[in-house]
Amino acid sequence: MIPLEQNQSLEEIQAYVADMENERGFSTRPVIEQCLQLGEEVGEIFKAVRKREKMRLDPNSAVGDVGEELADALIYLCAIANRLDIDLAGALRNKEAVNETRTWVSA
Repeated sequence: MIPLEQNQSLEEIQAYVADMENERGFSTRPVIEQCLQLGEEVGEIFKAVRKREKMRLDPNSAVGDVGEELADALIYLCAIANRLDIDLAGALRNKEAVNETRTWVSA
């Protein structure tokens, strides 16, 4: 597989994930499985943040690096979007257009 390059767009990252899944034999996993995997990765992000913030953790728990766990979550987000034929960059632009019409109140 060609390595992921620096400064690639979200569209390119999403395409990379599709190619990576095909190459590794993951492309047939159902969307529900990918969603559940994403949920697990979000939990791992929380643990990694707890570790980084020096908060109490289960000593028997394997905890990764925040960046690695965020990358895993991004991979699953792209995989879910690919299965549902959603252009993530376009979805982000559309959502931000809606958000621009909202009034935001900071706490």
